Amino acid sequence: MSTTPSRLTGQVRIVGAGLLGASIGLALRANGVDVILADSSPAQLKLAVDYGAGRVERDGDNPRLVVVSVPPDVTANVIEAELARFPSAVVTDVASVKLEPFLALKNRGVDLTQYIGSHPLAGRERGGAISARADLFLGRPWVVCRDEETPPEALALVEDLALDLGASPIEMTPDEHDSSVGLVSHVPQLVASLLAKQLVHAPDSAVRLTGQGLRDTTRIASSAPELWVQILASNAEPVVDVLDAFAADLARVTEALRGPDAPGARRTIADAIAAGNSGVARLPGKHGQDRRYETIVVMVDDTPGQLGKLLTELGDIGVNMEDLRLEHSPGAQIGLAEIAVLPEVQQRAIDDLEARGWRIAST
Repeated sequence: MSTTPSRLTGQVRIVGAGLLGASIGLALRANGVDVILADSSPAQLKLAVDYGAGRVERDGDNPRLVVVSVPPDVTANVIEAELARFPSAVVTDVASVKLEPFLALKNRGVDLTQYIGSHPLAGRERGGAISARADLFLGRPWVVCRDEETPPEALALVEDLALDLGASPIEMTPDEHDSSVGLVSHVPQLVASLLAKQLVHAPDSAVRLTGQGLRDTTRIASSAPELWVQILASNAEPVVDVLDAFAADLARVTEALRGPDAPGARRTIADAIAAGNSGVARLPGKHGQDRRYETIVVMVDDTPGQLGKLLTELGDIGVNMEDLRLEHSPGAQIGLAEIAVLPEVQQRAIDDLEARGWRIAST
């Protein structure tokens, strides 16, 4: 992440030096911000400091912004403690559930004027400071949950945080946020995990056939169970609503497959697949655009430097790569590079790559 002038001024305190906290620290430090780190684990704190995510706290620290990045089951407690300790600071948190901590604090009678819940929609399968990245939030949505009592300057401070990290601030209520992430984040985690579970006792002969489709749909299945138990329990109602609808669809398709030649069975299956086409077409593409791309699949020899050469030559012919996925089967001497490009440049890219000796597997 390149160094740019920061919108934020003054000290920023980050409580929780795991993946998100350390990534925020790395990005802010790259912009010259004085970042103070705190964590209940001395080892985690020292590791994050060693990676350059910030410094340990000192007497006299007076943060303008406090970012709480701790597990969901202690988020409300830490927010309350930080509001009490730094009454002049704006406190935000990056927990993936927003309604539960807000209601818990409100029910305790905590003054929430200086608190704004937020949530960056970013992460990795691996956690901890060792996995932190300064560019983790680039181009990602960052939900900011304000209410009628939120001072404009406090809202601006949290939005500046998101903008400094390259994210796109989006205002939502806590209810809207929790319902939305239940659909686009929490249920996908469960579905991926349950699908990956089917591999546990699968024969090796089946697992060896694994292609990109299964890798894509199970990528997030390696997430930490301890964290997800907390997240799902905190957002159970919206998750159950989506799971009920999903289970009903699954039951209809399952019943159709029990008798695929029965009247209407094939239509049920086709309608389910077609509805999936309509749903995936709504997913935001590059730069947040709902835009579909064309695909070129290039065969790449499994030798050093070949992928780099391909990417260089795409640049030489003036083709902007919108997305890239790699597939490589164990033992194979060749890999497949699946490249997404704008429809208007697809054929030119194919022609130019073939003229340079590249083999196109399919489009």
